[in-house]
Amino acid sequence: MAAEKGIDAQEVTTRLGGKTILEKVTLHVEPGTVHALVGMNGAGKTTLMRNLLGMLRVDAGEVRLLGLPVDRLPARAWARVGQMIEGPALYPELTVREHLTSMLALHGLSSSEINGVFERAVERLGLSPWIDVRGKRLSLGTRQKVALAAALGHGPEILILDEPTNSLDPIAIRGLRDLIREIAEAGGAVLISSHHLDELARLADRVTLLHRGQIVGDLDPTGHDLEKSFFERVLRVDEERQNREPQP
Repeated sequence: MAAEKGIDAQEVTTRLGGKTILEKVTLHVEPGTVHALVGMNGAGKTTLMRNLLGMLRVDAGEVRLLGLPVDRLPARAWARVGQMIEGPALYPELTVREHLTSMLALHGLSSSEINGVFERAVERLGLSPWIDVRGKRLSLGTRQKVALAAALGHGPEILILDEPTNSLDPIAIRGLRDLIREIAEAGGAVLISSHHLDELARLADRVTLLHRGQIVGDLDPTGHDLEKSFFERVLRVDEERQNREPQP
């Protein structure tokens, strides 16, 4: 598996309720890489991910997935995309097995391929004890695992995950890390948003900082203290903006 092209946002501006949420955001996620998007609450990370997936139209700029404008991506191309945005969404009356079988079949997997997903994703995320339990009886952490198995199980060429480690136990976090790296090593373009900076330091090839709706630079994931670098950059950007504002 190798993605033709990755994830592209060019000069994206998005307004909601008359307020500018994103302003001229340009972001490129290369095939074969794990790219992290970090920022404070309200920075616009989820809005950008919704733009990238065509869930929310941009007011200006362009978004492309797999080399094609997102609003003209054919159904067969969407089968190569995996995503989890704003938490897990499960059918409450379906068991974990039924939910995953349905989701993976929609991505075009055969019965034998779906069985392979159960062996790989279900085991690594620690879902085996709940495989025949209905969604309405699952804890938030277990629902998160099911949503991730559905997003990653078909080996997508484009993978976009919003806060994927929320509510996960350490074993599931490690399994998720391995599954994400496998997708990237197979040529997939992976974009992750997370507040868990220590986990991103272990996983990401590149870390981009989004602050107040704008890209303000990259952080070094191999640096000594990613969290310290994050807060130092945010404070510096705010100080610079304040200094540029006209004084009364």
